[in-house]
Amino acid sequence: MMTTAPEGQTEKGQTMSDGHAKPNHDYHLVDPSPWPLLGSCFAFITAVGAIVWMKNMALFGVKGMGGYLFVAGFLGILYIMFVWWADVIKEAEHGGYHTRVVQISHRYGMILFIASEVMFFVAWFWAFFDASLFSGEAIQTARVEFTGGHWPPKGTEVLSPFHLPLLNTLILLTSGTTVTWAHHGLLHGDRKALKNGLILTIILGAIFTCIQGYEYAHAPFAFKQSIYGATFFMATGFHGFHVLVGTIFLAVCLFRAMAGHFTPQQHLGFEFAAWYWHFVDVVWLFLFACIYVWGSWGATIAQH
Repeated sequence: MMTTAPEGQTEKGQTMSDGHAKPNHDYHLVDPSPWPLLGSCFAFITAVGAIVWMKNMALFGVKGMGGYLFVAGFLGILYIMFVWWADVIKEAEHGGYHTRVVQISHRYGMILFIASEVMFFVAWFWAFFDASLFSGEAIQTARVEFTGGHWPPKGTEVLSPFHLPLLNTLILLTSGTTVTWAHHGLLHGDRKALKNGLILTIILGAIFTCIQGYEYAHAPFAFKQSIYGATFFMATGFHGFHVLVGTIFLAVCLFRAMAGHFTPQQHLGFEFAAWYWHFVDVVWLFLFACIYVWGSWGATIAQH
């Protein structure tokens, strides 16, 4: 005798709604979210505010509004980042949506993101080498006028690469070992090593930022003074910003580790933070070798 399942129910006793709620595949179909749209709106507000602020333009007949608009938009972006990533953490830690297939897609996404960051730094290196290697071309009259025909420009005192820059290099390389220690502890179920490694890495990152800030405050050249100062501050400052972002990234991972997040099998958030930090390490080695050491070769070293 054949029996039929009740309407709306499969032979395995699962309702059709359960089939939609728990699809039989490894892909994550995200729920509708307001954050992409709101994030775009706040990004637009930030861009408009920055333009109005830098151009000192009047907005709705009122001058001085650009700065407030920029700050409001930037705070909105920070809020969107917090709530959006909080949703991603819930999906990973509690929803179980980050299957192996989804994790592979996320890894590809992070690799592409780091590749795009590499292109940013290529632009700064390109500007530095273009100004330094071709500073003596007679056909480029304006460039010779700016540099005096050699590099660094005449009258420019530079920072000693074997003082604070070398110290920062050692600090950043040490931080690369501590974050690796934390990762090793996580993979082997040692939560204490995970937390201690993260704490040390965050402290070293903060020390690096403070030393670079001190270096900037006592630099013998200014951003506007010459093409040397402009390319130096753009390249090293952009890297310093990445160190700050990476430090915050690792601090969030520390809070999550203290909350019991991350397992040896699933820890994409920490893994991406470690990737990002190693990327920052490698870029600094190129900056130190090219801009601090090679870029100051034969120049007058400032005495402090």
